[in-house]
Amino acid sequence: MIPGKYRSVSGRAANNVNCGLHLVIQTSSLPEKNKVEFKLNKDTSSFPGRLLQHDLERNYSSRQGDHINLVSSSLSSFPILQRSSEEKILYSDRLSLERQKLTVCPIINGEDHLRLLNFQHNFITRIQNISNLQKLISLDLYDNQIEEISGLSTLRCLRVLLLGKNRIKKISNLENLKSLDVLDLHGNQITKIENINHLCELRVLNLARNFLSHVDNLNGLDSLTELNLRHNQITFVRDVDNLPCLQHLFLSFNNISSFDSVSCLADSSSLSDITFDGNPIAQESWYKHTVLQNMMQLRQLDMKRITEEERRMASVLAKKEEEKKRESHKQSLLKEKKRLTINNVARQWDLQQQRVANIATNEDRKDSDSAQDPCQIDGSTLSAFPEETGPLDSGLNNALQGLSVIDTYLVEVDGDTLSLYGSGALESLDRNWSVQTAGMITTVSFTFIEFDEIVHVLPKLKIKFPNSLHLKFKETNLVMLQQFNALAQLRRVDQLTIDPQGNPVVNFTLWKYYVLFRLSHFSMQKINGTELIHYRQILNSKNSAYYEETVHLWINVQAAI
Repeated sequence: MIPGKYRSVSGRAANNVNCGLHLVIQTSSLPEKNKVEFKLNKDTSSFPGRLLQHDLERNYSSRQGDHINLVSSSLSSFPILQRSSEEKILYSDRLSLERQKLTVCPIINGEDHLRLLNFQHNFITRIQNISNLQKLISLDLYDNQIEEISGLSTLRCLRVLLLGKNRIKKISNLENLKSLDVLDLHGNQITKIENINHLCELRVLNLARNFLSHVDNLNGLDSLTELNLRHNQITFVRDVDNLPCLQHLFLSFNNISSFDSVSCLADSSSLSDITFDGNPIAQESWYKHTVLQNMMQLRQLDMKRITEEERRMASVLAKKEEEKKRESHKQSLLKEKKRLTINNVARQWDLQQQRVANIATNEDRKDSDSAQDPCQIDGSTLSAFPEETGPLDSGLNNALQGLSVIDTYLVEVDGDTLSLYGSGALESLDRNWSVQTAGMITTVSFTFIEFDEIVHVLPKLKIKFPNSLHLKFKETNLVMLQQFNALAQLRRVDQLTIDPQGNPVVNFTLWKYYVLFRLSHFSMQKINGTELIHYRQILNSKNSAYYEETVHLWINVQAAI
């Protein structure tokens, strides 16, 4: 053995002592005269009753003990450690072999009552030669070179296992340690939380400074009160809401960027202390309020006590957010209702147009409507407003059960625009519209309504909405130029929009000239969004009588066709 130094640990949970022991290094083949004996001064520091510190990843402080010289053996067998009978009586429950440059665990004979064992700051690569210490409750192997958890199956009384700052890649071989209270694995190379679900008495778990990318598989840790996950690569957290006793959760210096990725925390009723500092989420302006809104039971955030004012502000913002969500849901519901209603109106319109087409082409058949069962017409034939195929929110879908699919018309006021879908919407003009609403309307849009039906309500339109200057027609069966004549009964029209869809009249070459000629008293500004200056110049360049005669002749030819 290479000469080294013992150091007792003070101020930490792993605080073991050098107990005035005789350390005898020997092998079974050495005669009694080759036995080398060293005496250590007594140190009376005591071991604290329990370990609950969340920052176990910090180096343990220590005090220097007396120098001890060890004689290295030329043989390869394990060194054997023995103590005198007197020392076993005085310090029967504890032993520290800290900072001895050990590469293996020595054989410890005659120490059946040993409860606290410290191997801190050595070079041990494997846990061995301690299976006989079945009353051991605390084992400290901090800062060694251990690559695998092993050799612990007989230590059923073990309560504290400290394996921080080693080279462990996987959590394993803890099946028999069902009494563990503290498990420290910080500063290793662990990538996954596993094989700990049976540790129902575990209260403190330290996995700081590992290579974890996510947190899950925590079910069964019913006694866990403190979980340290600082300095990993964590992007999301799950299962924490299944820990009924968890009070302290440390997630500092990870890769958490949104509260959605840790939303399970909102369902934890026991958490009182949490840290997110050093994460991208902590840089957001909404960070603190969002955390407090979702975790009202917190007492500390990022190691700072939460004030009553902060709680009050979070509560106010939470109420505003809830109101915003309700309004958003309401708008989504109305939007979906509108979509369903318009699709139903479009379906009815298509059925009506198909009946008319069947009558025109099959006049010799009395029951032409029966040639095609309306119930068998596929909604995909609708060209105006095809069904959307995107999935709906489940809550929205439930709210829409039986809603709107029976509606055959829709009346919508959006800003300064009144939109009417389906012939039933024309009845809305008989409503008692408020003066303020009626005065705001400058645009009236008609969709899926026969133009000849619209003509009958134009006098009401003129009275109800005196400021309506823009008329829109889509799917209204405008097929002849003479139909435009009915618009002359209005007081004024500045803009006219005729959608080509469902209005064959726009296929006539001179339809815009005709509208401008027949409605010249309106001083119309635009047709289908186009300024009319160009068309007026053409009209003014011709003899009006000659042009009128030409237009009439063209109308008669079109009518004959």
